[in-house]
Amino acid sequence: FSFGRGLFGLFPALQWLGVPILPIALLEQAVPFGGLVLLFLVLFLAVVRNSKVPYVIRFNVLQAILIDIVVVLVSLAFQVLQLGALDFVGKTLSNTVFIGILVLVLFAVVQNLRGKEADIPSLSEAVRMQL
Repeated sequence: FSFGRGLFGLFPALQWLGVPILPIALLEQAVPFGGLVLLFLVLFLAVVRNSKVPYVIRFNVLQAILIDIVVVLVSLAFQVLQLGALDFVGKTLSNTVFIGILVLVLFAVVQNLRGKEADIPSLSEAVRMQL
C-alpha cells in the first residue's frame, strides 16, 4: 500500500485494514495492470451496467471505481513529482491521502448501514449521471 506507510509505522494496528483487500492486492501484483483492468471491467460490466443488480449496489460500485481512479491519478502524480523522495512533505501528503481515503470509505460504510446513499460532493453527481 503506497499511501500511509508512515502511519503504518507509527500505528501497527492500522495494517489490519489491509487484510480484507489482500486477495485483490495479490492479483494486481501477479498481473501488472492486468488485475486492475480485469477487476475494473468485471465490476463495470457485470455490476454497474447490469440493470438486474439493485441500484444501491451499482451506485456504490461505481463510486468505488471512481474513487479508485482518483487514487491512481494521485499515485501517478506522486511518482511524476517524486513526492516520495521528499521526506517530511512526501510522508505528510501520503498520510493525508490515506486518511482521506479512509474517511471516505468509513463514511460510505456508515451511510450504507443507515440505509442512505453516501453523498460525496461531485463524485456522487458523476455516479448519478452514469446510472
